[in-house]
Amino acid sequence: MPIPTVYYLVVAAALFIIGTIGVVTRRNVVIILMSIELILNAVNLNLVAFSQLYGLHGQVFSIFVMTDAAAEAAVGLGILIAFFRNKETVNVDEIDLLKW
Repeated sequence: MPIPTVYYLVVAAALFIIGTIGVVTRRNVVIILMSIELILNAVNLNLVAFSQLYGLHGQVFSIFVMTDAAAEAAVGLGILIAFFRNKETVNVDEIDLLKW
């Protein structure tokens, strides 16, 4: 007996809410990047759940989202390392290097 799609949507909604709370409330850049990854995983779960109902297109889009998440993690961590070398902090409030 297959798992109903509603269960997938509830888990994805919980992941999305946890990720959104992490982005809004945390000040550590690493935790913010991990929260963004949680949000993207929630999107992937929704895409795959709806792909189960309507066809293969959701799985293809999910692969594109995973590729985007990997690129975001690589670029984000690269920028984070550059900030840490200059400011020696990963706190969002203390990073004002991009301000003019």
